[in-house]
Amino acid sequence: MTDPLIVDELPLLESLVPLARARIVEVGCGAARLARSLVERHPSAEVDGIDVDARQLARNLTEPLDRLRFERAGAEAMPFIDARFDGALMLKSLHHVPVDLMDRALSEVARVLVPHGWLYVSEPVYDGALNEIIRLFNDEGRVRAAAQAALDRAVAACEWVEVTQRRFDMPVRFPSFEAFEQQAMRPSFADHGIDDAMVERVRERFSPHLGPGGASFTRPMHVRLLRRAR
Repeated sequence: MTDPLIVDELPLLESLVPLARARIVEVGCGAARLARSLVERHPSAEVDGIDVDARQLARNLTEPLDRLRFERAGAEAMPFIDARFDGALMLKSLHHVPVDLMDRALSEVARVLVPHGWLYVSEPVYDGALNEIIRLFNDEGRVRAAAQAALDRAVAACEWVEVTQRRFDMPVRFPSFEAFEQQAMRPSFADHGIDDAMVERVRERFSPHLGPGGASFTRPMHVRLLRRAR
């Protein structure tokens, strides 16, 4: 069976958890695109976003929005009191947490949630044409597997209860190779040690996907919804 195509994860999130009056923390928020849509669509909800990327947070602060706040912090040491939030989002961010800190990060998320609060984790699957290009300069096979293993350990330790899982494909489009290079090869949060030879190697692999409208891919995604056990 072909996985469904989902352009926007917010409707999926809305189908799984209540968002009215929800207090939410997004861990590793990046540009916080979903969070912005969430607070605009749900006027009684509020989101606190944390990230370690100072440059991205500075950009976020240039576009303020009511009920959306940002702080610089890592997932393993969040600057919030116990039971501050009803739910937490980790959107393509758990695999960016250092592997030796993933267990601590999931415990921190549990700490800042109310009893039985929810955690929505959306992670890219290590598969597909786009993944084959990206792994030339940033092979995430180990860290993506580690993220899933950390979730499995947290459930096995009875810290979390798994509610459901969802799998789907998400469209990804780049208008040009230069846009892909800037976004994927030279992100503000990581240095992949890109040199001219690597740029040309990746360009060669990327070029067959380019058409008049750019390059289009689908990225397989895996969502796991957990609830705090206590």
